[in-house]
Amino acid sequence: MSAASAEILQQSVREYYGTTLSSSADLRTSACCDASRVPESLRPLLARIHPEVSARYYGCGLVAPPLLEGARVLDLGCGSGRDVYLLSQLVGADGAVVGVDMTAEQLAVATAHQAWHAEQCGYANVRFVEGLIEQLDQLGLEPASFDVVVSNCVVNLATDKAAVLAGVRHLLKPGGEFYFADVYADRRLDPGLRGDPVLYGECLAGALYWNDFLRLARANGFADPRLVSSRPLAITDPELAAHTGETRFYSATYRLFHIDQLEDACEDHGQAVTYLGTAAGQPQALDLDAHHHFETGRPAPVCGNTFRMLQQSRLAPHFSFVGDFQRHFGLFPGCGGALPFATTLAGGDGACC
Repeated sequence: MSAASAEILQQSVREYYGTTLSSSADLRTSACCDASRVPESLRPLLARIHPEVSARYYGCGLVAPPLLEGARVLDLGCGSGRDVYLLSQLVGADGAVVGVDMTAEQLAVATAHQAWHAEQCGYANVRFVEGLIEQLDQLGLEPASFDVVVSNCVVNLATDKAAVLAGVRHLLKPGGEFYFADVYADRRLDPGLRGDPVLYGECLAGALYWNDFLRLARANGFADPRLVSSRPLAITDPELAAHTGETRFYSATYRLFHIDQLEDACEDHGQAVTYLGTAAGQPQALDLDAHHHFETGRPAPVCGNTFRMLQQSRLAPHFSFVGDFQRHFGLFPGCGGALPFATTLAGGDGACC
């Protein structure tokens, strides 16, 4: 994409979220998260957010991974700051949250209420930065300084998605993760759709073909993308449906770990882990992703990549570990490479351990 084309798209998004939506209605799709599935435990935290911040929030649901206490978190495309202010309560006084957005009107709402939120929480741990998520390296953020990066239906709006992934990896600490929801398509979209400001602003025209995303993630240092959840999107708006035709869209949440030693397949090293039941609010079990459900006290064989994700991330204190990488027993049982696209959307990601 040329620099001129990228600037046109970026300006289109600024106008859509900065003026169009604020003077008309809400988004015409619920692209990334299902608002009805917000965990009950988080709803009191949402209630503590300033009404104007919530009113100018144009997403749906939220992206809040577990075990954030004391963490340093970056929110890409933070808009009016609703998720930033919720995450600030989860990380607590010892953590910090930085929000990045390119829309000045949205950031004006977010920053106007910083003091109000600090008074509500009893601490100030939030700041906002104006800029493009394609240019994270130009925003004065310290490399390798974030435990977690999140975004909610924003990467599809980026004109250079590879630059976003590369920038995120540069900012993550070793063992940190990019935990984000976004929109994917079952085919490569007609580039001409990008010229429609509504389709683009509604997170459809910028959606990546599913397998192209997986390739892009691996090419930018995230060797084993892990699908957390996915659901089909129904395009019920007749005008939007007429433009998108037979293309099927899906909302999916992924976690990408910044761990250099991850391999491109599930390899068996005879390892096992046991969840200790110590993560807050999860005494019975903990889910790593759509494939890995760990019951408290029950040893579970895992592949080398899963072993490393648990042992080298903030999840490590909540598991015990058996084994190392001294022996190799071949491909982890059941791993047959990338799954067919339709099967992937039903809950797979190519990782079969």
